[in-house]
Amino acid sequence: MEGHSRELQARKYLEKHRIMELLNHLTSNLLFYQPSKPREYLISLLERLRIAKITGVAFPFFMDHTNIVSMFEMMDSARRGSITFVQYKGALENLGLSTEDEDSKDDGHGITLDKFKHEVNKRVQDIWSAF
Repeated sequence: MEGHSRELQARKYLEKHRIMELLNHLTSNLLFYQPSKPREYLISLLERLRIAKITGVAFPFFMDHTNIVSMFEMMDSARRGSITFVQYKGALENLGLSTEDEDSKDDGHGITLDKFKHEVNKRVQDIWSAF
């Protein structure tokens, strides 16, 4: 019984401090860049996060503006200027930017590039600022 209690305490601690999300994002960055010195890279990334939080500068993210636009354009292969809600949700999941408890609804309108960029940037900011 005591083991179950310790496991529950550990799980609550990890959830409270969003440790699993942090590790997930650190791993994503590590795999994206594949630095030759991974430990030093992770230390540097954590230091940049700390500085960004203190100073309010942009948080590090492995996708820049051009990558976000390219991702959108790949989904909008017909060049209609919008993607479907299903594509949008899939992209957020692939980027690790959607949450299980998220309650977003399809309003029947397509997702424009501006909205896509805004949502990706907002979610990145929300995630990193939590750490």
